[in-house]
Amino acid sequence: MKRRDFVGLTGLAAGALFLPSIPGFGHGLLVDPAQLLEPGLDVAQKKRLADAGLNAAKAAGATYADVRIGRYLNQGIFTREKQVQNILSSESFGVGVRVIANGTWGFAATNDVSDAGLAKAAQLAVAIAKANSKVQKVQVQLAPQKGFGEVSWKAPIQQNAFEVPIKQKVDLLLAANAAALDNGANFVNSALFQVNEQKYFASTDGSYIDQDIQRIWPTFSVTAIDKASGKFRSRQSLSVPMGLGYEYLTPKAADKIAGPAGSDVIGYKNSYDILEDATRAAKQVKEKLTAKSVTPGKYDLVLDPHHLGLTIHESVGHPLELDRVLGYEANFAGTSFATLAWKAKGLPYGSKQMNIVADKLQPGSLGAVGWDDEGVKTKEWNLIEQGKLVNYEKIRDQAAMVGQKESDGCCYSQSWEDVQFQRMPNVSLKPGAAKLSVDEMVSKIDKGIYIAGNGSFSIDQQRYNFQFGGQVFYAIEKGKITGMLEDVAYQANTQEFWGSLAATCDQSDYRFAGFFNDGKGQPSQSSAVSHGSATSRFNAVNVINTGRKLG
Repeated sequence: MKRRDFVGLTGLAAGALFLPSIPGFGHGLLVDPAQLLEPGLDVAQKKRLADAGLNAAKAAGATYADVRIGRYLNQGIFTREKQVQNILSSESFGVGVRVIANGTWGFAATNDVSDAGLAKAAQLAVAIAKANSKVQKVQVQLAPQKGFGEVSWKAPIQQNAFEVPIKQKVDLLLAANAAALDNGANFVNSALFQVNEQKYFASTDGSYIDQDIQRIWPTFSVTAIDKASGKFRSRQSLSVPMGLGYEYLTPKAADKIAGPAGSDVIGYKNSYDILEDATRAAKQVKEKLTAKSVTPGKYDLVLDPHHLGLTIHESVGHPLELDRVLGYEANFAGTSFATLAWKAKGLPYGSKQMNIVADKLQPGSLGAVGWDDEGVKTKEWNLIEQGKLVNYEKIRDQAAMVGQKESDGCCYSQSWEDVQFQRMPNVSLKPGAAKLSVDEMVSKIDKGIYIAGNGSFSIDQQRYNFQFGGQVFYAIEKGKITGMLEDVAYQANTQEFWGSLAATCDQSDYRFAGFFNDGKGQPSQSSAVSHGSATSRFNAVNVINTGRKLG
């Protein structure tokens, strides 16, 4: 991180510390916002530069090479109560060259985006590969991949968020803050993140792929204080980061999905009403101050998609990354209990209601692209069918390791200066086939808890034993929501939890959860991923009280 980036970031006041790490700003220079609207290189220029790199790599002895020319644009707007805290815009531009020489990978990157710069980076990548080959025991075996020629993909956005005046975006955030304050909140922070990845990929397989990817994430945190007791409670937004443009912040009634009657929870599909959510959040944090503390025990859980996405991410998405399964990767999320030997035994991952699909295709999802970062066309494939593990997430140099002939198209790099590697695609729980509403699901529960929003969690190094919290919790008694609860978390292991999956609502309730900055690797990289699901029921799950006094 450059010094001026650090100075800019530390301008965020302590009240904004709830915000996650800012995606992208560690990989770019702070710029005037107007620079984000300037056009980059045209496709012909990119192809000429890419060929300079590919030709230099082959001349130096590479048997395979790919070139990624990347322009990465980011903007973050941060507010607190009635003032703007910070506005940060950044741009990063450069090239990464990856090669195979002597059966070994080599990689080099440069911000000298010229014929000479690319040739030099390619030559360095080959030299690194040859040096690495002296200690390489097994040669890289790439799954075959046809070239696609000159093709392109662009996110199907309606309004480029970078083209929207900053004042308009600031006014929206401040209006959300005002809505929270007017409804009883004492403190509120809000932020809007926008990302544009302009990526060009070329390889010796014969692909020249130009892609334009957009992402957006509005978010906030609302806090209420009981001055008499000194207690405080908070609730974060129920927004979902999406692969959409600014149209996401134009709410549509059809995109709103109500939680069960009595819960005062609203979920959102392809558009988001930040004013409504901030208003509800303020009312809910006041209610949380006097809510009953949960009594530990076994409960049937009804989990909202915004909450369930995190559980899917940690207990399914990460453990099925093949590099973790094979023991090549353990950073941030550990390895995996779901080894090849475990899979061979045919052990159940969950109940027959558990059907998990992986993809990088779903429109509006964070992971949606046409091709991954090693030129593989994206697709959909099954990971778990009726509770049985049937496949993993893999890339070109992993396929042969599990006896398969093609990549799944889930290779990704966070920037031009980082090497691409296996990352989680969108991983989603299929909705139920039979028509089932959330209210119908709740009506069949005698003793349960409805949970919306994701909170703190912990999970062990093999993605097996875990504990999850949430944002808001409601007691279910004899088929009805009876009031808000506090101090709720549930504990289980992955097989036990997914084995308790009893029902999933139908497609009409299906929506995304998502994460803007999923970390992995060393040096660490960040990627964005979505998880789709409908509201789901899990029977007899162990619920604990998270430590505050009961009653």
